[in-house]
Amino acid sequence: MKMWRHYLVAGLFLTACAGIGARVVFLTVTERDFLQAQGNARSLREETIPAYRGIIYDREHEALALSTPVASVWSDDKRTQWSAKTTRQIAKILELDVHKLAQQQLDAGTSKFRYLKRRAPWAQVQALKALAVPGLNFDPEYKRYYPASETAAHVVGITGIDDLGLEGVELAFDDRLRGRPGRKRVLKDRRGDTIENLAYLEEARGGQDLQLSLDLRLQFFAYSELKAAVAGHDASAASVVMLDARTGEILALVNQPSYNPNEVQTSDYTGKRNLAVTDTYEPGSTVKPFTILAALESGEYNSATPIETAPGYLRVGRKLVEDPVNRGTISLQQVLQKSSQVGIAKVALALPDRAVFDVLSRAGIGEFIGTGLPGEVVGSLSDTNIQNPVVKATMAYGYGLAVSPLQLASAYLTLASGGKRIPLSIIRRDGEPPATQAFDPVHTRAVLDMLETVTADAGTAPKARVANFRVAGKTGTSRKLSNGSYDDERHVALFAGVAPVDDPRIVVVVVVDEPQSAAVGGGSVAAPIFSRIAARSLRLLGVAPQTPVVNTAAVAASDGGAT
Repeated sequence: MKMWRHYLVAGLFLTACAGIGARVVFLTVTERDFLQAQGNARSLREETIPAYRGIIYDREHEALALSTPVASVWSDDKRTQWSAKTTRQIAKILELDVHKLAQQQLDAGTSKFRYLKRRAPWAQVQALKALAVPGLNFDPEYKRYYPASETAAHVVGITGIDDLGLEGVELAFDDRLRGRPGRKRVLKDRRGDTIENLAYLEEARGGQDLQLSLDLRLQFFAYSELKAAVAGHDASAASVVMLDARTGEILALVNQPSYNPNEVQTSDYTGKRNLAVTDTYEPGSTVKPFTILAALESGEYNSATPIETAPGYLRVGRKLVEDPVNRGTISLQQVLQKSSQVGIAKVALALPDRAVFDVLSRAGIGEFIGTGLPGEVVGSLSDTNIQNPVVKATMAYGYGLAVSPLQLASAYLTLASGGKRIPLSIIRRDGEPPATQAFDPVHTRAVLDMLETVTADAGTAPKARVANFRVAGKTGTSRKLSNGSYDDERHVALFAGVAPVDDPRIVVVVVVDEPQSAAVGGGSVAAPIFSRIAARSLRLLGVAPQTPVVNTAAVAASDGGAT
């Protein structure tokens, strides 16, 4: 009896095995393609291979932006429901709120895809993988890191969550920096983990590296000085632009306020505006050198030409132009040195209607600079009603037009370069830059020599002087408009300078918006910033100190300086 049962069970088992074997053979022969397709659909996947974004360097090959490996962490809630303990562990590793994470899992229900965190650091990813949580997946990607932090934030910019440029150079040169992702076919297990890379379908191509014209050393000093000055004068904002006087390269460009690109949320725009490029100001007296240049071009003036400014004021139409004191008869050079409104207005009114306008146009005022930096403004310069004496006079001393700090620096570059218009560049240049001759070098040299007297004791900017170097520059203090009229309580302090005078290497423009300290003038607020920045920059650039030179023109009249 027992043997019978044994043979029955064995027979049934063998019959079942034979049936299964036959079925396997049948399916293998008749349904092979279908089964293969179903298996592939469950285990074969095509994945994107992230591309490495190009590195941004300064001119000395210091990294300003580079990419670090991270991963996006996502969950397939259809495959798993975490325990409270697992939820706490995941929240702790990813630095998330545990209650919010638990609620998100409840709300997701059986969703097959839910991001837990984008751009999770590699250490967090490794810690999560060690937990071996079902349904937890990781997609490799890259995150930008900015070693210079807020120092170069406005120039370099930031990328978004998908590693696309949003601000600054990251945006302007996004096509060049952004690589092309690749594709690969992988074999996955039932938990979604990759078992094997089967084939690389398309190679990932990294983005191109980019070398900027910025010198991070100069950028750092300019940023530090500007930040301290804004705090010291309780100003609302400020900008500094430094150009290479020989090549037109932007060596430094900083603003206050700034932001930390490593921490800022992409939706937070506090401090992100690149004020040196996007904002315009009435330049005030910093335009006067170009009025002097127009006078020299007329052939009717030289630096010694006497200008009568008595009694210290001048009525032009319904407008009263005033100097702080009656300076009497002074030379054209002293008009610039002492920043005489009456003197410069008289010069402009004696010139042809379009003379000052044409010089400003040739210097690039009111034109697009074309550096490629996002948000770059054109500014404004109009010849409407240029025959009106009031328009001619106010244009001569910097009202009725608007420039960005970058534009003002570009205009002063024409003086420093011997009258050449050199296009500005945020990308490091090799070789001679393209240039066109806009002014006679004899005239621009004469203007530079006159501008050197501005930094003499009798000038408006003795605080702009740099020990052992001859510098030239011009102060500006413009009132801001409020409700359609100029406000005596709101000012913009400016200084535009060139150093050294005999062989210019740098052009620096300093703009401080609404200083609230006791001093508000360009000579008191902006000129000292220029002095400190220029002193350190010339040393870093290897410019040899000069033997002290007594410029007799600079030791002009001693009847007090203007602001």
